[in-house]
Amino acid sequence: MVKGISRRVIVVDSPDPHIFEQAIFIVRNDAAGGEGVSSQELVQQAVRIAKNYTRSLHAAPPKRLPKIPLLSALLGGGAIGLLWLLATFL
Repeated sequence: MVKGISRRVIVVDSPDPHIFEQAIFIVRNDAAGGEGVSSQELVQQAVRIAKNYTRSLHAAPPKRLPKIPLLSALLGGGAIGLLWLLATFL
């Protein structure tokens, strides 16, 4: 159903077209009103949000140091060495 209501939208082209083509922001009618926010500032904020979203998807996950595998290898090697020494003396 189509209503006779007009909406203000901001359409931002994607900084990375592999993720999305366009971002569409539906702007409140009073957003660019008397609060001191200009239309240009709304567009800049929409572009900033789209760029931050694509950056967050490309961010590498935090690296974890392989402490547990290294510790396990050292303890396992020490245990085998200890068993080998005990087997040679018995």
